[in-house]
Amino acid sequence: MTTIKVTVEKIHGYCNLPMLIGDYFHVIDSKIIVPDGKHICLWALQSMMPVFPILAIKDKLDDKHWVKKTQQFSCPDPDGLVQYRIEVEEI
Repeated sequence: MTTIKVTVEKIHGYCNLPMLIGDYFHVIDSKIIVPDGKHICLWALQSMMPVFPILAIKDKLDDKHWVKKTQQFSCPDPDGLVQYRIEVEEI
C-alpha cells in the first residue's frame, strides 16, 4: 500500500492558520489522515491534490517525469509561503 506523507518543512512568511514546521498529514487510499489536535490548510491541500494520484504510481513513471523530481510544494498564499515536503512511503 502506498502512503503519501506531507510535512511542513519551512515557512517563509506568516501563516494565519497557523501551520507549524513539522506538522504533517498522510494520504492513504484516498483518505486524509491528520493527527489529533492538528489541521491542514485547505488552500495548500488544493494545490497538492492533483499530484497525489500520480505519486501513488510514481514507480511506474518514466525517470524523466517531473513528479519524480518534485518533492516540495508551496502554499499558494503569497503572505504565508509555507513549503511542504512530500514523501511516498510503502507500508
